[in-house]
Parts: sequence; structure tokens; C-alpha cells
Amino acid sequence: MSKKKKNKGKTTVDHTKELQKQLTDLEQKSDELTKKASKLSMEMEKLLADDIATMKSKEKGRGAEILSIFAKHNFYIGGFTPVELRTTLEDLGPTYVKIGQIMSSRVDMLPENYCKELEKLRQNVQPLDPLVARAVIEQETGRRIDEIFQEFRNEPLGSASIGQAHYGVLKDGTKVVVKVQRPLIADMMRKDFVLLKKFAKMINVVKDKDENNNSVVDLLSVIEELEAVTEEELNFQVEADNTRFFKENAVTDEKVVTCPTIIDELSTTRIMTMTFVDGCSIAKKDKLIEQGLDCNELGKSIIDNYLHQVLDVGVFHGDPHQGNIMVSNGTIYWIDFGMIGRISNHDIDVFQQLILAVIEMDLDSLVSGIMSLGACSSKTSRDKLVQDVDDFIERYSSVSDISSLDTAAVLEEITDIANDNYVTLPGSYTMLARSLATIEGVLEELCSDLSFFEYLADKLMARVKKSFDIQQELLSAGKDALAISKKAARIPVLASDALKNIVKGKAKINLELTGYEDLVNTATQTVRSVILALFACILFFGSCILCLSDLQPKTSFGMPLLAAVGFLFSISLAIYTVKLMSKKK
Repeated sequence: MSKKKKNKGKTTVDHTKELQKQLTDLEQKSDELTKKASKLSMEMEKLLADDIATMKSKEKGRGAEILSIFAKHNFYIGGFTPVELRTTLEDLGPTYVKIGQIMSSRVDMLPENYCKELEKLRQNVQPLDPLVARAVIEQETGRRIDEIFQEFRNEPLGSASIGQAHYGVLKDGTKVVVKVQRPLIADMMRKDFVLLKKFAKMINVVKDKDENNNSVVDLLSVIEELEAVTEEELNFQVEADNTRFFKENAVTDEKVVTCPTIIDELSTTRIMTMTFVDGCSIAKKDKLIEQGLDCNELGKSIIDNYLHQVLDVGVFHGDPHQGNIMVSNGTIYWIDFGMIGRISNHDIDVFQQLILAVIEMDLDSLVSGIMSLGACSSKTSRDKLVQDVDDFIERYSSVSDISSLDTAAVLEEITDIANDNYVTLPGSYTMLARSLATIEGVLEELCSDLSFFEYLADKLMARVKKSFDIQQELLSAGKDALAISKKAARIPVLASDALKNIVKGKAKINLELTGYEDLVNTATQTVRSVILALFACILFFGSCILCLSDLQPKTSFGMPLLAAVGFLFSISLAIYTVKLMSKKK
């Protein structure tokens, strides 16, 4: 064997030994982390002993308790009104109050009056014990608090239904906020959702409206959608991903508008760590002015970025209230990306069509926009929709300056028109409409001189110009003109044929009456009931006549069998007809 081959063999052996050593080191570290995590879990279990015992004791009779609470609130009458839903959740206990707190911010799922009522559940949220919060962080990271932070404050910055936020300073001096999930909350919610869905199936028959003409919620569909939403809320990685996406796609200039940075190595499904925004909410207008900031300029920057989110990115902040928009050293920060909205390019185009139709008072475009954005049902009447849209345009026809238009009011009226005409709008539009209403209210407080609708209109017009293809438009116009000219050339021939048919008596006129569908249906049902009643009477009297005959075979009590069958059938038909008429009433 040559010296070169011997050296090569020795190198291979050395490399293998090095890999084995590294593997052994990794296994030892893994064992250490496992032991450490196990120890921390035992510490947390000790801290939560009372809560765990309480939860286990309640599990056995929980089903009967939930059913009795539903019965107490008359769930079988036909749906939950806003107050009934809130009080029911309060009676069901802390876990359900937490569910209600989440529901209160889901403007894409519930009507506005429900969200406002459920906001009352956000009051008096009990803070998480700081020792428990520390234990969660240590278990998730596998490291002690003093190994991660040079400063960690026990007093929370804020407490919510699923978690709470703490201020800290990392070893490298970075100021951060750590969002910590409450232990046991995920397990409790998942178990309660199983029970909720079982009972909700018993309550799934609801009316379109209640006695006050308010929408009544279909509880089962809400619970099923809420369960999916809650799974996202319980996974802090979702919010972390949303924040990263926003920073990468919706931020064009970090000196003007930006958002916190996620600390990846300190973020898991149960904790999320991000850079701390050392500033104040835009609600504190006096402080902003004291700092020498121009509120109008801040408002313009917020509008530009928000419209960029909606119209260019297609992903927007779902809850842009004052507390979620901060200002630090003149830079605007969006925070809290637990709820974001997504809107497709098609829906953006339809939304653009709706707003431009309002500006131009174009009835046909507005009707087409509403119908193409939502899903029509069998109850939808285009004629009624046209009439409602015409009334809407009539109300706004006197507006000479678009800057005076209220975006929130316009979108709310369009939503009401759609609902009244049984056009189901997608959740993305509902969230967008309410998000726009929220941001417009925020800007009204910050800089009342700015018109959000005017900025929106300008942005849409710029978008139209950008997408306008003169060559394609001219080609399309040319095709339309050619088609029209061909049809126009045939008008004399068609008119001549029509006059000949009229002279020969071959012409027919089709007359369609619209708007009388309900009357026609009622008349049809009445005629059907009358015919069934007459048939029952005739059958009954015919059976009476048969009883006088000596027709064979006969029943045991001497009545002809055919007459007996006739009696039974006529009585059954009479009962069915009475029920049918009662149901109609």
C-alpha cells in the first residue's frame, strides 16, 4: 500500500471519529435540554396545580351544565340576539368568556351589533401570574430567564384573553416585548369546542331576522368558523408570520411607516418576541404635537400605507384602531397582526368598480359590482336590487364634492343593500368595509381636515390609469363599433319582417310582470289548497253513496271496503289540507 493511500485512510478515520464526537455532544446537549424542559414542566405543573384540579373536576358534568345554561337562555326560540349571546357566554364560564373576547374582534364573522356587545367581555381580564409567565418562557426556550434577559418586568404591559405581554431587555441590549400564552387555555378551549358543536347542532334553526329586524346569528356556523380562527389565535407563529409578511411586503420606507421585528429564536407557538416600540399611540394627539409632529402629515402617511396594503399588496391590517398604530421618533408603527384581511385581485377590481360607480353615480356598474362581488340566492331579484341602488344613488346625487363623502357610511349602505337583496358578501369584503370604517374614524380624530374618501378615489383613479392599455381599448372599441354597424345595417330588414308578421297576424307579444312573485305564489298555494279540499269533499260524499250499495267485498262491520278506503283517504287528505293552509298562514 502506498504512503498516499495510507494518509487518505487515516484522514477518513479521523473525519469519522470527529463526526462521532460531534454526534455524541449533540446527544448529550439534547438530553440536558430534555431534562431541563422536564424539570421546568414540573415547576409549571406545581404552579398550576389548583387550576388543573378545577378543570378536571368540571369536565365530568360539563355537558349537562352547558345544556342547562342554553335552556335558561331560551336557545330553542330561534337564535341568539347580541345581549343573549354575551350573557350566555358569561354564564358558561371563563373559557367561554375568552371565546367571546376573540369573537368581539372578528368583524368578518359577526354583525357589528354583536361585536360591540361582546366587547363588554374584554373588561376586567385577570392578569396571568408573572411566575407562570416566566415558567412558560423558560419551558418554550429551554433557557432560564436570566440567561435570556438582562431585564424582565413582571408587571404586564397588557393582558388579553389568550395571553399577555411583558417588557424585557435582551443580553445584547435590544428592547423587546414578549407575548406569553396562558397555560391550559388551548386544551380547555379545544375540549369546550367539542361540546359546543354538539349542542349547537340542536340550535341550528334560526330566523333571518328577529322582532326588531336585526340579523340573528346561526350559532353552529359561527362556532365552526370560530374554532378554526381560535386555532390560529392559539398558534403565535401565525401572528409572527403575519408580522414578517407585512414588513417584507407592505413597508416601502421604514423611516416613514414600519412594524416591529420578530426575534425568531425567541418565538414559538406559545410565545412571540418582537422589538419594543418606544412611543405613543396616535390617540395621544397632544403628545404628538408636543414632539413637533404634524398630525396631517402623519395622517397622509397612514392613508398612503393603508391603501397600499389594500390595493397593491392585497393583505391589510384587520383591526386598525388607535391602539394598534404607534408613533416613535416620528416613525409610524403598525402593531398586533393577530387579525389580518386578505383580498384577491378580482375582489380589488370589483371594489374599485363599486367606489368609482358611486363617484360617477353609475347605476348599472354598481348593480353589477354588488352581484359579482357576492353570491346571489334564489330570493335575489335584480329588479328590486336595481330599485334599491337607484334610491341609494338618488340620496347621493346632490353631493357635489367627493371629499364630503363618508367612506364608512357608503360601504355600510352597500352592505345593507346586498343583505336586503339576499346577496351574501364574502368575509373579506365585510372585514375590509369595517376596517376602512375603523381607519376613517381614527383619521377623523387625528386629522379631521383630511378626506379619506378623496384619497381613496385618487388612488383608484391612479390605479385605473396605470392598468389602462390604450392599444387594447382601441381594438376593443373597434370590434364593438363593427358589431354595432353590422346590426344597424339589418334594422330595416328586421323592421320590414316585423310589419309583415303583424299584418298576417303572426306577431306575439310576451308580457312579463315582475315584483308580484309573492302574490303569485300565495295565489297558487291558495288554489292548490281549494282543489285539494274540493277533492276531499267529493271523495267523502262519494264514499257515503257507496255505503248505500251492496258492493262486495265488505268490512267486518258491513261497510263496502271501497267506501271505507275512500273515507280514510278523504279524511287524511282533509287533515293534510288544513295543515298546509295553517302552515301558509
